[in-house]
Amino acid sequence: MNAHADKQLPNPSSAAVPVSVSPSYAAGRLARALRTSTLHEDPATRERARSRADRWRQVLAGITSGSLDVGSRTPVASLPAWVTPEVVTGGFATGTATAGGPLLPYEQEAARLAGVPATRADLFAHFLTEDGLARLWTLLDSGCYEVRVPEEAALATVAWLVRAGDFDAAAELVTVLRPFADRLRFLPRPAERPPAPVGAVHRRTVGEAGAALARRRPNAAVETQREALTVWRPFEDELLAHRLEARPAAPGPHWQADGAALLARYGTLAAEHTRCTKHLDPKSNAAILRRALEEELAGRALTPRLAGLLEVAVTSMVAKRGLPGSPGHLRLRRTQAAQAALPSHHALAALVLRRLSRLDQGSGTPDVDRPLAPVSPQEARETGLPVGAAVPPAVGAPVRAALSAPLEVLVERGVVPSAEVLAQLVPQLVAVVTAEQYADGPLRTLMAAAYRAFRGRRSLLLLNLQHQVRIEELPWVRAVSAHRADGAGAHEQAEEALRRLGELAVSAFPATLLPNPLVRELGQLGRQAELGTPFVEELAADIFMGTFSPKFLVAARIAADLLEGSLYERYYGIDYAGLRRIAVAQAADTALRGRTAGGAQEFARLCAERAGDSGLSWSTAANGTVIEQAQILTTHNLATLVARAGITPPGGWAALARDCFDTVCRLAARMEGDPMLSTIKDTAYAWRQMLFHLSLCDADERAAVLARIDAEAAGRPAYVRNRLAPAVNGLRLVAAGGSFGPDGTALGGRARRLLGWSTRGHWMRDAQVVGGRSHSQG
Repeated sequence: MNAHADKQLPNPSSAAVPVSVSPSYAAGRLARALRTSTLHEDPATRERARSRADRWRQVLAGITSGSLDVGSRTPVASLPAWVTPEVVTGGFATGTATAGGPLLPYEQEAARLAGVPATRADLFAHFLTEDGLARLWTLLDSGCYEVRVPEEAALATVAWLVRAGDFDAAAELVTVLRPFADRLRFLPRPAERPPAPVGAVHRRTVGEAGAALARRRPNAAVETQREALTVWRPFEDELLAHRLEARPAAPGPHWQADGAALLARYGTLAAEHTRCTKHLDPKSNAAILRRALEEELAGRALTPRLAGLLEVAVTSMVAKRGLPGSPGHLRLRRTQAAQAALPSHHALAALVLRRLSRLDQGSGTPDVDRPLAPVSPQEARETGLPVGAAVPPAVGAPVRAALSAPLEVLVERGVVPSAEVLAQLVPQLVAVVTAEQYADGPLRTLMAAAYRAFRGRRSLLLLNLQHQVRIEELPWVRAVSAHRADGAGAHEQAEEALRRLGELAVSAFPATLLPNPLVRELGQLGRQAELGTPFVEELAADIFMGTFSPKFLVAARIAADLLEGSLYERYYGIDYAGLRRIAVAQAADTALRGRTAGGAQEFARLCAERAGDSGLSWSTAANGTVIEQAQILTTHNLATLVARAGITPPGGWAALARDCFDTVCRLAARMEGDPMLSTIKDTAYAWRQMLFHLSLCDADERAAVLARIDAEAAGRPAYVRNRLAPAVNGLRLVAAGGSFGPDGTALGGRARRLLGWSTRGHWMRDAQVVGGRSHSQG
């Protein structure tokens, strides 16, 4: 999570060090929002920016007054950690609770039906009465409700506990909630239908897809071109044909009458068709023809200049398109007319929107082909669109995003184009797996809804190795923990879901680091399966404090057991045997004394030492080098997925390694000129993933992939080939049994270890490609 902080890099051996967070980041965001709210051309965008500006004002006021404790799990002193805070970009809390604010319409309607004052305190009291509980029991049994923020599941949980006879847990939960009953909404939202069974997921609902289509506006450039082809080009042809009638003889009365009619029609056309303005240009051929005609109809002789311009205009028009009515001219105008007759994207979007209106708006759809079918004869009669007109990809994109299907199908069809998008969808599945811990059906539905809402909670900016609030900390989830079903079934289901999602993420996006939201979901499944899976997050370099939580050392130990003696270990110069000794000593110390800090400090020292970081000064780049070494030692969750979750990619590890190198080449192709550091980092991360996959191949597979890498690199454009040459040379060197020097280079600098972060300028960025050879500076 990105945020700016005034801080110094703590000594890794020290305990957590307080950090003061500067308001400069929030001030910059406020200025940006104010600029957009004032200058943007779209009114809706300006309104959204004004809302963002208001929230950033709250953040700044809270930081300035001290009412916000930025970096804490409880940034608002009056709210406990379980209350969902309103969070803006960078993890800053505004001081407002997401479940607070004015009563929503559904709450007002609930108060009206209950006959109580429209306040949250009165609603809370009512739903603890017999009538209120009965209403909640009806909702629980029907499943016709929604939970959009986690707090909205609280009163329904109380009702379930009362019906289950667990009065003590119900009373305890009410005691926790009551102090906030006047501020927070604890009531679920009524819905028309229960949630669809989750075997399939969707990226958008049908309603969201329809809203995206409804926001489409006619493309001004396309409509201008359409007007030019259907109105102004034919009119220019008439002007030219009329002019040519005057040659070689003097024009007669009918010529003058026809000319007057043309000029009158021009006035009408200009008033009705205002998109295309080329005809207003006095230097255009059409304007010259009109001006000459106006002069002649007024009885005035053409000036020599105008006569010359007229001659040039007529000659050039005939030379470019042919005489009006000639075969070549007719072919051109027929082609242009056919282009102009093509239906606009806006019109086709309106048709698709009409088709979608017949579907359930609150969920995805298993069939996106029917809404995107070509225009039918009946629709052509109703809309004027041509029969068989196809829906263009740009119009179909939001509809395809509403496809409801298994995750694997969505990935295959390109609906899920990245690991980040995958992470957005995974909670829909994990919610069901999590809820399977409960034997009672209505409770499963309620807890699944609570989980989905909880995963919509935005992460806070946290310091001192604090972790985000976990769902088990919510009072209503904790209240029903005694009602989880005993047995291995839930564990096995969680383990299977973890294996499935891990294989999908690694296979579909082999060159990408697992994003933090996906890491959190995998961690949830790992805890449920009780597999001991220490999934580690990607840390932000600009707020890194030089320390790691104990799970990083556990993850590195798993990597050591899997990769000791491998190509991966030799390429990165890792002493996995030594790292294992640190981990074993820490495990023994934990067992004897319950201490975990020692191993974490040793791990942090090791990462700093490998990064060449002295700890004497702080910088984002220095932090990045240390964090990258932690990712290298732990493989950033890949070893944990293989060794603990048991993933095995269906296509094999060699295919993933090849895909990674393709990604490396694609990223290197973006580096022509002055490459961005973010592209270099992504390239290094993809390279590291490739090395991991290569290390799990057998010897023959590895040799084949290495040979393919050589061949692929040789076939790339010179600037790509030369940019990657030091990295490819280094891989070849290590694969043949060689090694890098202490500075990560070999062969006189022709071979280099590829890392993403550097404090001294990156060799990929400093490389000079001269005469087909790569010369690296420094």
